[in-house]
Amino acid sequence: MNRIDLHTHSVFSDGTLTPEELVALASHSGLKAIALTDHDTVEGVSWAIAAGKSLGVEVVPGIEFSTEYQGQDIHLVGLEPDYRAPGFERQLAKYRSNRLERNEKIIALMAKDGVEISSEKMRERFGDTVWTRAHFARYLTEAGLTPDLDTAFRTKLNAGCPYFVPRVKIRPGEAVSLIRQYHGIPVLAHPFQYNLSREALFTLLGQLKEAGLLGIEVYYSTHTPAQEAFLLETAHSFSLVPGGGSDFHGKNKPQIRLGSGMGNLNIPYEVLTRLRASRS
Repeated sequence: MNRIDLHTHSVFSDGTLTPEELVALASHSGLKAIALTDHDTVEGVSWAIAAGKSLGVEVVPGIEFSTEYQGQDIHLVGLEPDYRAPGFERQLAKYRSNRLERNEKIIALMAKDGVEISSEKMRERFGDTVWTRAHFARYLTEAGLTPDLDTAFRTKLNAGCPYFVPRVKIRPGEAVSLIRQYHGIPVLAHPFQYNLSREALFTLLGQLKEAGLLGIEVYYSTHTPAQEAFLLETAHSFSLVPGGGSDFHGKNKPQIRLGSGMGNLNIPYEVLTRLRASRS
């Protein structure tokens, strides 16, 4: 009972479990601690913490920011920010507003194409949460318009596809600064997903380190042993703390299991201890 998972999602963004169900699964999986890191929202954190207290699972408040760097989507996980601070909440409200505007445009494009969809129908199906492209992919799949989620993304929702709408995003350094401003721990998420060259990754890390980056996601569901070794060396070079998590989404990523990823994860609690110590 010393394993942890510092990257998970609930129905408050693009996961399929409620925060309470997520914590219950963590308890069943023998995890000592998990971080709830929904996209651009902390709305599920209080529910997860309450469930964690009753089930003996430590819940780490968290968030995952979507940012843009040279046309590339870059994600920053923020662990333990002062998520109830009024200033932090105001910033998140601004980001959610950007998402809502983008989602309304996606709905309009789909409706124009003959899809029976509206904000009301989306709300009936998914509730008043932060909708992401994963929600639209599931809507299309459940309506029988695409055979599966992967096809929905590849043919309808990715860049260059008929229902893709870019969203106004902040820069990675701004997300790092915001997390640090509210006493959180910024961690660069899944660095190999960005298809950056070694030099480009090091340039990005140099900029983020200057902005206050403290960690990098070394332990991740899709990382090979060679990639993990490279990131450990990189973390040492930039004086960053190795972090990690499964990026669990429930049924939206059925191949990823909470705490163990694709069977390759076994993250000890000391990873969280080192990340917390990095703030000082």
